[in-house]
Amino acid sequence: MPTTPRPNYSATSLLDVAVRVFNERGYDGTSMGDLATALGITKSSIYHHVAGKEALLGLALDRALSALFAVLDEPASTTGRPRDRLEHVVRRSVAVLDAELPFVTLLLRVRGNTPTEQEALERRREFDRRVADLVARAVADGDLRADLDPALVTRLLFGTVNSLVEWYRPGRGSSAEEVADTLVEMTFRGLER
Repeated sequence: MPTTPRPNYSATSLLDVAVRVFNERGYDGTSMGDLATALGITKSSIYHHVAGKEALLGLALDRALSALFAVLDEPASTTGRPRDRLEHVVRRSVAVLDAELPFVTLLLRVRGNTPTEQEALERRREFDRRVADLVARAVADGDLRADLDPALVTRLLFGTVNSLVEWYRPGRGSSAEEVADTLVEMTFRGLER
């Protein structure tokens, strides 16, 4: 008698499904049983790939954060005028959001309820500090207004970028490049001297 083949999951495909379920149900509202059901496998099969739910969360948050931090290390983010570097970081952050939308969405929803979430929040604060430093350098160069607090500017810029997770859908409507162009046009006009 033929048997139905069991789904063959890699750690990557398992992570994709887990992130989808975390985003739908919330991390705290998702059990290992929920993940097993969504994957069509047993809980023990999941444990073959990862130590547990928090390990999946850690992998997902690391993927989003690593992509964002990689932007800060790109040549266009580290050389040239600080104002141009800041613009590059904003544009590339939109591109990261486009490429990693479910992972960035999950990142933006963590609240610090677990050690993994607390670590992710600290890394987000480090990202914000580095961007705020770039804003301060652009102010010092005279390219951006000196009457605005760099930390506040960073929060507002990335609050706008982060709001994309609520409405932006890749492949529908505006492209990531169009969104980045409009975002830069709107925000940088108000920031420039």
